[in-house]
Amino acid sequence: SIQQTRGIKTLNFGGSLEKVYERSDWPKQKVLDYFKNDTIAVLGYGPQGHGQGLNLRDNGLNVIVGVRKDGRSWKKAVAEGWVPGKNLFTIEEAADKGSIVLNLLSDAAQRDLWPTIKPFITPGKTLYFSHGFAITYKEQTHVEAPAGVDVVLCAPKGSGTTLRTLFLEGKGLNSSIAVFQDVSGKAHERVQALGVAIGSGYLYETTFAKEVYSDLYGERGVLMGAINGLFRAQYDVLRAQGHSPSEAFNETVEEATQSLYPLIGAKGMDWMYANCSVTAQRGALDWHQKFYDASLPVFKDLYESVKNGTESQRALDKNSQPDYRESLEVELEEIRQAEIWRAGETVRSLRPENNKK
Repeated sequence: SIQQTRGIKTLNFGGSLEKVYERSDWPKQKVLDYFKNDTIAVLGYGPQGHGQGLNLRDNGLNVIVGVRKDGRSWKKAVAEGWVPGKNLFTIEEAADKGSIVLNLLSDAAQRDLWPTIKPFITPGKTLYFSHGFAITYKEQTHVEAPAGVDVVLCAPKGSGTTLRTLFLEGKGLNSSIAVFQDVSGKAHERVQALGVAIGSGYLYETTFAKEVYSDLYGERGVLMGAINGLFRAQYDVLRAQGHSPSEAFNETVEEATQSLYPLIGAKGMDWMYANCSVTAQRGALDWHQKFYDASLPVFKDLYESVKNGTESQRALDKNSQPDYRESLEVELEEIRQAEIWRAGETVRSLRPENNKK
C-alpha cells in the first residue's frame, strides 16, 4: 500500500493560513506506485510540454507525447529521445492512449483542436491543464469539461524551460493546483502526485479562474508589461537629461536585475530597505507610495480587462490571424531595436562571466 511520509502543511502567508503540499509528501517510489497502471499523454511540445514531458520521463513514469506528425515539435521531440510509435504519436493517438491527458497545447491551439481531442477524453480518464484559460473562458474557446472525467490543473510558476533546468539541478518551481471536476473522488490526490512528478518544489491551491486571472494579470503587470514600461520611462528621462546610454541602462536595468532583485528574491523587500544606504533608503520610503498611487488605477483596469475576457479574446484573435507570425516579428523587432535594449546587449557583454577565455 502507498504510505504518505508526512502530512500536508498549513502555513501562515502574511496572516492567512494556506495548505501547501511538498515534494517530500510524494517520494519517487510512491509516485511510481501511484501511476504504475497509467499512461500519461503530453499533448504539445512547447515550453511546458517539453519541460513537463522530460521531467515525467526522467522520473520513470510511462509517458508519451502527442504532436503534429513531422512538424517542428515532432522533430524536436525525436531529437530529444522520443521514439515514433513507442512514446511519440500524433495528437489523436496520444489522446486515445492516455489514461491521464496533459493538454499543454497553446491556448489558441487548445481552442482549435478541442473538437479533435474531445472524442478521446472518455469517462474514467483525467484531463489535466497547466493553465485555466481554456476552461475559464469556455465561451471563447468552447472547451468544456467532459462528463465522467476528472479535470485538474497544475500550473508551474515559471516557464517550462525553467521547470526543466531546476529539475536537473535538483530544485523545483512552485506550482498551483486546482480541481475543476472530481468524478473519481481522487482528483485532489492525483493532481498533487502529478505536480510532484513534473518537478514542482511545492504546491499551493487555487481555482482554474483564479489561476488564469492572476497569470494574465501578472504577465501584463510587473512580470513583463509594467516592468518594461517602467524601465523605458526611467531610461528615457535619464537620456533626455543628458545621461549616456551605458549610465542610463546601468542605473535602470543592470543594477536592478544583477544586484537588487536577486537580494529581494532571497531576503525580501523589507530586508532590502533595511540594508541599503541611508540616502537610498530615504528616497525609496518617500517615493514608493507615489508610484503605488499612480499605478493602482492602471492595475485595477488591467484586472478587470482580464476578468471580463477582453484580454483573452484579444490574445485568441491576434494569435489566430494568418499573418500573426509576421506581425509579431515586427513588434518584437521594435523592442530589439529600442536603444535601451541595444545598450543592454553591450552592457551584458562586459560582464566578467561573459569575458572568460
